[in-house]
Amino acid sequence: MQIELGQLLDYIQPTKYIVSSEQYDDSYNTPVLTAGKTFILGYTNDESGIYECSPNNEVILFDDFTTASRLIDFNFKVKSSACKILVPKPGVDIRYVFYAMKMIKVNTDSHKRYWISIYSKQKIYYPDECERNKIKKIFDEINELIDINRRKISLYEELIDSKLNEYFNFKE
Repeated sequence: MQIELGQLLDYIQPTKYIVSSEQYDDSYNTPVLTAGKTFILGYTNDESGIYECSPNNEVILFDDFTTASRLIDFNFKVKSSACKILVPKPGVDIRYVFYAMKMIKVNTDSHKRYWISIYSKQKIYYPDECERNKIKKIFDEINELIDINRRKISLYEELIDSKLNEYFNFKE
C-alpha cells in the first residue's frame, strides 16, 4: 500500500529546542544536532528545551532545506529552525518510514522549505507489520555492520597517528 508521509508522520517546529548559545564544549552533556553531514555540531550545557528521545521513542530529524534526515533515539537540541522533528502518528513504525524515506528523491535546487509543500506529500510503500519487520531487520543488521567497521576504522586511524608520532616526532 502506498501512503503519503504526511499521513504517517507529524512534524514539530523546533523553535523551543534551539540551542541558546553556540559555545559548545565536549564536556557538556546535550548534543546539538543538524540533519546534515556534520550531524553533531557540539555539546551544550543548556538545561531546558531539550527534546527527549529514547530507543523506544525515536524521531526523525529532517533538514527542511536539503531534505537530509537522521533517525534519533537520544536527547538533543538543534541549532536552527531549518529542521523539522518528525514524529510517528499512533501505530506508525518510524524506523521503517525512515528507511523508506531514503528512496525519496526531491530536487532541492531551490532555497525553500520542503517538508510541508513537497516532501510530506511523497508516497512510500507501507506493507503489513510482518513485512516491515523483515525489511527493518535487514537494514538494522547492515547498519550494525557499518557501525562496527566505522569503529574499526577509527581505531586504525588512531594506530596510524600513534605510529606517526612514534617514528617521525623527532626532538631537536
